Amino acid sequence: MASNVNRRNLIKQVLSGSAALAAGVALPKSVMASVNESISIPVSQALKGNINHSVCRWCYSDMPLEDLCKVVKQIGFGAIDLLKPNEWPVAKKYGLDCSMCYTPGETSLTKGWNDVKNHDWLIKDYLEGIKLVAEAGYKNLICFAGNRNGMDDETGMQNCVTGLKQIMPLAEKLGVIIQIELFNSRIDHKDYMGDKSEWGIELCKRLGSPNFKILFDIYHMQIDEGDIIRSIQNNHMYFGHYHTAGVPGRHEIDERQELNYPAIMRAIVATGYKGYVAQEFMPADKDHIASLKTAIKICDV
Repeated sequence: MASNVNRRNLIKQVLSGSAALAAGVALPKSVMASVNESISIPVSQALKGNINHSVCRWCYSDMPLEDLCKVVKQIGFGAIDLLKPNEWPVAKKYGLDCSMCYTPGETSLTKGWNDVKNHDWLIKDYLEGIKLVAEAGYKNLICFAGNRNGMDDETGMQNCVTGLKQIMPLAEKLGVIIQIELFNSRIDHKDYMGDKSEWGIELCKRLGSPNFKILFDIYHMQIDEGDIIRSIQNNHMYFGHYHTAGVPGRHEIDERQELNYPAIMRAIVATGYKGYVAQEFMPADKDHIASLKTAIKICDV
């Protein structure tokens, strides 16, 4: 009798907050069925189809990837961002796209293409990664500028061009888009070189490849330069992917932060963009899944 009571209490907790999923707890099949029922939203009712929704894996690292895939599928959107090649089979199992891929090797935000000392291992890693992405049927592969470490931005850009030109022919041949993420250097990534959209756009121009784009992180660029909608309107041809998060704090994108995400999403849609927008906020509320569902509703314009 006590076990039945406990089971009913557990189901009640899960249905009210998805707490067990958010904590990565393994649940009995009968209880998991109740969770699935509580988070299931028919695509036809919930999503308008103007924005392709994704979510960044690392923001839900407290959940097993398999559980996150179930949640993503149940909510009704089709992709997860920032997966390594060894994680792709799990996403494929659930019919999910990897909307932004990592290479198979070391992932470093601070040791990037701006330093020629990194070029040998980066070129090897990215040539392999490009082939893997193409073979998997994916499209986007992330890269990073790296920290300045006393280097001026012009030298860093020239070094990026030199190194990236060694991998772009293969990317173009196989249809893979190399996307450089811009970070803020004021709060989260001190000393990071690619901290302004102007710098990233100039890099795109110098490379002159349709297969090199900017991963425009709305959170980071709000902190370092602001004027987000104008940037999207004027420079969208250089932006190949978008990330979200609330400012300040990098938490939920609701009314507790300063960015008007519905207006930003409408600006993205107006450009004709057909790629993914990935939620990259760190949930502060206890119910992480509810936060994700709310974010999707906010962005589904």
